[in-house]
Order: sequence, then C-alpha cells, then structure tokens
Amino acid sequence: MVTDTESYIHIIEYLTEHLHLFESSNEQAISDSTVIEVIEMEVSEQIINLCNQHEQLTFNQRNMIIREIDSIVYDLQEILSGVVNNKVTEQQQLFINEFATLIKNIFDTEIHTL
Repeated sequence: MVTDTESYIHIIEYLTEHLHLFESSNEQAISDSTVIEVIEMEVSEQIINLCNQHEQLTFNQRNMIIREIDSIVYDLQEILSGVVNNKVTEQQQLFINEFATLIKNIFDTEIHTL
C-alpha cells in the first residue's frame, strides 16, 4: 500500500538527509523517553488520527495499514539502529513528529485511491 510507493522512498531519503540529528548529539535529552519510544508514540498518534478521519475504512483496510506501520517502524529501527535506545532530544522529537505526519500524509493519499 505505502511502503512500495515513491512517496515512501522520498521520506526515507528525507530521513537519511537528517541523520545528523541523531548522530552524536550534544543536545540535552528532554525526557526519559527513548528515540524508538517517541517514534512509536508519534506514529501511533498519527495513525489513530488517520483512522478517525477515514471512518469508511474496512476492518481489512485498517489491518493492512497496521501491517504497513509495523513495516515502517521496523525500517526506522534499522536505519536508526545505533540510537534507538538513546534518550530523545528536542530536535529529534520535532523531527520525529514531522516525519510521522509525513507518513500519515502518504496514507491519506493512498486511501483516496482505494
């Protein structure tokens, strides 16, 4: 649905262009949450919003979205494998929020083509 689109490739490229935010940051952590916890929280929040906005989605379509999200989070864990357990910084938090919103936008676009 999403992970095989050009849009997904573009947001992964966008992430790789911003890897410097996650590499040896001297910035102070803003909470006890780790990078992966924030990723999971932000992506989950966006997908809940997505499903609430698209009430017409069937049970099977929602399950397909959840499987896609699992795949996306796995990709993010692989790309950020060296830092997923680090405490999140403010810049990282902001980027992850933006990234999760981009993921939701791709799903919004794909849902309109269903």
